[in-house]
Amino acid sequence: MSPEYFDTRFKLGLPLSELPEEFAIITAYATTGEAWIAEENQAANESLRAELAGGGHLLGTITGYSPVTQHAEPGFAAALSFEEACKIGIRFKQDAIYFVSSGTLFVSHCDHRRSLKPITQFSKRVDSNA
Repeated sequence: MSPEYFDTRFKLGLPLSELPEEFAIITAYATTGEAWIAEENQAANESLRAELAGGGHLLGTITGYSPVTQHAEPGFAAALSFEEACKIGIRFKQDAIYFVSSGTLFVSHCDHRRSLKPITQFSKRVDSNA
């Protein structure tokens, strides 16, 4: 698994207190190691937003970013089970998703390698000024 996944920080589009005990963080931007033009990334992310909203799973926006490179990807917090989140991740060509359970931030591949790998407390990775 790419080491960048373990350094990601998050900017929330909703108050931390409004997030449930368990949720997924998913983006539809080009997966690690690939490059898509801006329009492809935006179209994929809009399709993901529409799917999550249509299914009643959309909680709000979350942007994950690298504190080293400042590379950022807008994504979504979604009320989904881990398995559902991985299935959606695969459909949207994602290598991995983040999952939060009982305050702990995890990362996992979406494919057959799926397994929750703990990172740290989610609140420690959320920017206070976001």
